[in-house]
Amino acid sequence: MTITAEGELGLSDLAYSRIEELITTLRLAPGHTVSEASLAKMLGISRTPIREALQRLARERLVSVMPRRGIVISEINVRSQLKMLELRRELERLIARAAARRASPDERKRFHEIADNLEKAAKKNDETAFMRMDREFNLLSADAARNDFVADAIGQVQGLSRRFWYMHYKQVADMPLAATLHAAVARAIAEGDEKAAMQASDRLIDYIETFTKATLTADA
Repeated sequence: MTITAEGELGLSDLAYSRIEELITTLRLAPGHTVSEASLAKMLGISRTPIREALQRLARERLVSVMPRRGIVISEINVRSQLKMLELRRELERLIARAAARRASPDERKRFHEIADNLEKAAKKNDETAFMRMDREFNLLSADAARNDFVADAIGQVQGLSRRFWYMHYKQVADMPLAATLHAAVARAIAEGDEKAAMQASDRLIDYIETFTKATLTADA
């Protein structure tokens, strides 16, 4: 069977999505070594799209390709996470403002729905619903901003952020507060209020910084 260029691209995206999920949910633990062959067997995907996915994950610093050692899942470093948040603050603020300005009517409707669902998750302390809505919110915000350069830049830090959250949220996170803060950003974008969207984004990053610093004490 011949795989077209379009089909190969689809397999590469699929491989990326599955490996990224394995890493961010810690099923592939920090420091763990894998190979193209082992991942191909695990996922039932050929080695070429696996290789392309790993190159993308290496750019996002979720893996390191080590000659003669294989592919190593990157370690989690709190201080590096805090440095990354300096960049993320600026990117998230820009995305929130641009999305509030440029979102389509259908996207604004979905932002309202996401805000509602996040608020429900906060009231029920439903971590599964929060994580699902958080991922959709991130993807929709990047799309609605209509800026491919910013979308590419934020995409390179979101995997690291999700993995850090997944590792520590049960110990130090206030999930209802996190969900409520995300909902405020989504609501401001839905209403087209650029200033409110940026302010809500800053409050969210303020909380994420507090959460990140709290892990230093929790791990001590």
